[in-house]
Amino acid sequence: MKLTFRWYGDDDPVTLDHIRQIPKMSGIVSAVYSFKPGEVWSEESIEAIRQKAAAKGLEFEVVESVPVPEEIKYGGENADRLIENYCENIRRLGKAGVKCVCYNFMPVFDWLRSELEHQNADGSNSLAYDEETLFTMDPAAGDLSLPGWDESYTKSELNRLLEIYKTMTEENLWENLSRFLHAVIPVAEEAGVNMAIHPDDPPWGIFGLPRIMTCEANYDRFLKLVDSPANGLTFCTGSLGASADNDLVHLAGKYADRIHFLHLRNILRTGERRFCEVGHPTECGSLDMYGIVKALVDHGFDGYVRPDHGRMIWGETGRYGYGLFDRALGAAYIVGLFEGIEKSK
Repeated sequence: MKLTFRWYGDDDPVTLDHIRQIPKMSGIVSAVYSFKPGEVWSEESIEAIRQKAAAKGLEFEVVESVPVPEEIKYGGENADRLIENYCENIRRLGKAGVKCVCYNFMPVFDWLRSELEHQNADGSNSLAYDEETLFTMDPAAGDLSLPGWDESYTKSELNRLLEIYKTMTEENLWENLSRFLHAVIPVAEEAGVNMAIHPDDPPWGIFGLPRIMTCEANYDRFLKLVDSPANGLTFCTGSLGASADNDLVHLAGKYADRIHFLHLRNILRTGERRFCEVGHPTECGSLDMYGIVKALVDHGFDGYVRPDHGRMIWGETGRYGYGLFDRALGAAYIVGLFEGIEKSK
């Protein structure tokens, strides 16, 4: 496996110098943030990230993410043009040496939490989700301001999207995802890029919006839409693991050959559709992190890995979920897991 670390660019409080000091770190996961979804990234902007990483001895082989415009998801009149722009981005990224692109197909909202600074017993704080709390908020009224959705939306734009999706079913979303994949995957194959779809986070419907990347049956359906090695998965343990119905050890083994990108983090389920994010080790939460990694190693996984959301510890402040200290601890734990399991084989 290759250990990587999310980097949000020059404005990220976590610097490349910090990242390169983490043992066994091979490269960064980043993106061009100066372009809106649907626009073609300039080759210069892509190359600039690669050069900055290379100057610190780090690779830039994973992009997270190339956002899929909403109009592609709901099948608007400009969808074909936007898909072609997306394909051009894949061509340019492949040319620059990128091997893997993480993306999602979640309508309107990306990952959602109801609390940004959940206080843990050890004095740290972390992201948390409580559906009862979340559903007291009304995004149409403008009283939802949490990470996990594009805050560049104006209130009118958000309301327009919510109105459009009122008439959409999960089957409509499947149709539009299929249309997207049949255009993009052949381009990705030619460019030498593996596409890795991220699961919905949390893995159930929210605010009446359709969500489909949620469970084993839907993963089976997804992989059959375009049966190509380039059409693969981002296996995010925290996202899928929020639902106790998802057996992550089983899923890790089953999909190991189609998992191109692995997000490892633990969560503690505290009730029905209620959880908080915790330290990475198995003992900290509800997920069998050892069992998940062992299933992956036993089935030949050799993709990219990154420690996912971390707590804020030791007085650190910064981008919620993306501080340095706890994710660095998570990276060290991940390295130890893989080393121990691989050497025991």
